[in-house]
Amino acid sequence: MVAVFNKELLSWYLITLKLKETLELGIPSSPNSGIQLTEFPEKQLQKLPQEPSLKITINENGEILQDEGTSTESEWVISIKEKLEQARGDDVTSSWDKLSIFKIPHYLRDSSSDDNAYVPQVVSLGPYHHGKRFLRQMDRHKWRSLTHVLKRTNHHIGLYLDSMKEVEEKARSCYEGTISLSCNEFVEMLVLDGCFVLELFRGATEGFAQLGYSRNDPVFAMRGLMHSIQRDMIMLENQLPLFVLDRLLGIQLGNPHRKGLVANLALRFFDPLMPTDEPLTKSDRYKLESSLRNKTITTTFDPLSDQGGLHCLDVFRRSLLRRGPQPEPRVWIKRWSHTHRVADKRRQQLIHCVTELKEAGIKFKKRKTDRFWNITFKDGVLKMPRLLIHDGTKSLFLNLIAFEQCHLDCSNDITSYVIFMDNLINSPADVGYLHYHGIIEHWLGSDAEVADLFNKLCQEVVFDINDSYLSPLSEAVNRYYNHRWNTWCASLRHNYFHNPWAIISFVAAVVLLLLTSAQTYYNVYGYYRPAQ
Repeated sequence: MVAVFNKELLSWYLITLKLKETLELGIPSSPNSGIQLTEFPEKQLQKLPQEPSLKITINENGEILQDEGTSTESEWVISIKEKLEQARGDDVTSSWDKLSIFKIPHYLRDSSSDDNAYVPQVVSLGPYHHGKRFLRQMDRHKWRSLTHVLKRTNHHIGLYLDSMKEVEEKARSCYEGTISLSCNEFVEMLVLDGCFVLELFRGATEGFAQLGYSRNDPVFAMRGLMHSIQRDMIMLENQLPLFVLDRLLGIQLGNPHRKGLVANLALRFFDPLMPTDEPLTKSDRYKLESSLRNKTITTTFDPLSDQGGLHCLDVFRRSLLRRGPQPEPRVWIKRWSHTHRVADKRRQQLIHCVTELKEAGIKFKKRKTDRFWNITFKDGVLKMPRLLIHDGTKSLFLNLIAFEQCHLDCSNDITSYVIFMDNLINSPADVGYLHYHGIIEHWLGSDAEVADLFNKLCQEVVFDINDSYLSPLSEAVNRYYNHRWNTWCASLRHNYFHNPWAIISFVAAVVLLLLTSAQTYYNVYGYYRPAQ
């Protein structure tokens, strides 16, 4: 057996074998043969196709045992064709407009110092984190919740499975990329995770004891793991489509086509995560409980009915921005804001920090409203609603920002607010000043942690500052800040009117200066014009 690595050697070897066969058999070479034996070897080489060097293994009989170059090239072409066919199929079958539950972009995940802000630590919902080993412990509690639902409603599990099979394709289209779960596995996941979520929602509103759970239940009780569960369930990668939850709850209540109730249950459940101090009112809570008890009601309490919702994170965001900011369109913004810019420290500056604004005479006051984004500026006074900051605020804002970055139909209002606060807060002293005026209330370790939180929330975020609803307000503040007279007056108040004794000293100095000036004037006047 001979291994040949060169085309010329291969050609000579084949010619020699052909000559040997001809001489031994006494058969003249065919005139139609591709190789004419009467010609010199150099001319035979010229007639051979000019292919690149190939590695070919040939046995003693002249048979090709392996053509690695040809085999590799064929596999490569086939692989490219398969990829092109797959791309054509993806382009035809994918519904990009239905995509609503996204994977966190790598540039946001890499820029965050805390990956746990995006990854659930207790419970997985949906396919992205389904089956992960450290989240499997909650699966047995999911099955417990499903048994409670079936026992309480007297339904057969097949009713829920068949209903989810009808919407399987629609539900899959909500997720990004290819979902590796089979049809049965995906449907099982929708039923199991969906019923688990609904039990938590209903328990937070009606009470878990009313649903048949023990007061010492490790999961279905408003204590223990509940805060961690709420934090996981508000993450972007850990969502279920809202229409899936609506259908499952409708089956439980005897009306599969009922909509709107899940959105309000979600708001009640996630109420402790709200960054405001205005909880759900007693009237709204009573209407919500009545809607659940009276299954014959056709119209339910639904303040978000005119807006709809994609999933729980979207519902939560819409609730935060109800009657939200709607800035007037500006022609010059449309002309110059075609491209998005990265909101780094050099290009995201909307407004100066608290310390600098304070030195320019701008005052800060707390505004009485439950809309944390509703900020106003008038006559040198910046009024801001109170913002509550807890250990779940970072994860909440990061996932809201990620959703606004991924979903094209979303406004950037949450991102605008966070960047505005990042501009205001440059140091722990800025946080302390806002806390003193009742604008920021936090339960973190120190003011430095709050400052660090805001300074890291919007790293590498794609954002056009001119499209911010706070851009007109920021321009008004900056105009006031740049007026020198305001800075001088602020300096005068800071240095001479910061306490009563300073005011008395200033007035005394002014009176003394006036008296000295008068005395000097009369002395000079008497010298030049003495009395007659």
